[in-house]
Amino acid sequence: MMTRRKRYVQVGVGSRAWNYTVALVKTMKSTCELVGICDTNRGRMQLCNRKIVSDLQGKAVPMFLDTEFDAMIRRLKPDIVVVTSVDCTHDRYIVRAMDLGCDVVTEKPMTIDEKKCQRIVDAVNRSGRDLRVTFNCRYMPAMLQVKDLLMQGVIGKILSVDVHWILDVDHGASYFRRWHGEIGKSGGLLLHKATHHLDLVNWFLSANPVEVFAMGDRSFYGAQSGMVGRYGLQGHGERCLTCRRAKKCPFFMDIRKSAALREQYLKCEKYDGYIRDRCVFHKKVDIMDTMNLVVRYDNGAFLSYSLNTFTPYEGFRYAFNGNKGRLEFEHIGAPMTSQGKALPAKGLPAGMSIRLYPHFKPARSIPLRKFKGGHWGGDARLMADVFGTKSVKDPYMRAANYASGAMSILIGAAANKSMRTGQPVKITGLVKGLPPARLPKMKQW
Repeated sequence: MMTRRKRYVQVGVGSRAWNYTVALVKTMKSTCELVGICDTNRGRMQLCNRKIVSDLQGKAVPMFLDTEFDAMIRRLKPDIVVVTSVDCTHDRYIVRAMDLGCDVVTEKPMTIDEKKCQRIVDAVNRSGRDLRVTFNCRYMPAMLQVKDLLMQGVIGKILSVDVHWILDVDHGASYFRRWHGEIGKSGGLLLHKATHHLDLVNWFLSANPVEVFAMGDRSFYGAQSGMVGRYGLQGHGERCLTCRRAKKCPFFMDIRKSAALREQYLKCEKYDGYIRDRCVFHKKVDIMDTMNLVVRYDNGAFLSYSLNTFTPYEGFRYAFNGNKGRLEFEHIGAPMTSQGKALPAKGLPAGMSIRLYPHFKPARSIPLRKFKGGHWGGDARLMADVFGTKSVKDPYMRAANYASGAMSILIGAAANKSMRTGQPVKITGLVKGLPPARLPKMKQW
């Protein structure tokens, strides 16, 4: 007897949402059925439906504005709601969906502060519904290699972790052009972006954060950074498209040259007024672009983390210090222009690597597993796990329950509070009623 496909609706049809739409309509269609979409912008929903028909050979689905969310649930009777909307709205749709009897899959971050997190925790406890948070980094083959090595105990008990992430002037600047540049919508990059990086640390350590101290500043982007004067951009406009300083600005982006941005945003501005090419030095930008924090974990380990958003190239380094050695995991990208053009870097290191430095033994490089697909091979694996049939038991526990989603954002929420007050912030005092995160056991020492 054939199992009934689960019925899904999707809330939010912006650029990141398309990966989910493809999975629901095409790659996972044997187990899934997309029965409706919802958004604040009718034009983007119409575009999504056109692409479902033309790109995925699927059928157009009913469209609902965000004000019609309850009506959509009652009419379509979905099993699961997929939330891929603006971060600050996640809690609204998650809570309402569960109260109306649906399970939920939400894009990271689960939400943007401790108050919204409490609303979600209360709704899960009240309704008994299931909530999954999609961390695609856990599914990247290279990340899995690192987790496996740590679980094997190659460096013994982990005592501290140093994590440095840098975003180049193309990727980093993109956050300041979009709604992400407003802390009331994204919670800042310690919530929106670092939720990936911090969840990985929680997962790598199989531990929960206890206390956070953070410092940060807006040193490069925004109206108060001083970079407008440095670049001679006085009198710049609200957006790139109509800016009289466009020819002089190294951050100029012509939204008309990207078919995807032109169709999804420029042509849809008339519906909600959202500007996708806002100036990176706009006065509304109020998030930090330089952030440093220290985290104490319940297993005794410490994390030192930094995030910078305006560097010439993009990359990261995770360095784990244990009582038997050190493991380094690194990626160095090519230097870029703010328009996404790669620049030469002759003779300089590049690419991804894993290096093991055991105590009193020769160091060695760990060969990387091959991968393909979006986000270093993570996207397809994540979608198969979330939307496929029940998978076999996973010793790495990559599937993140809502407690894991909460723990990653609570580090960022605590960091934001610490930056405001200048004091360390304890995680346990932020949210009540949260169950333990699902994390695999590490080798005991």
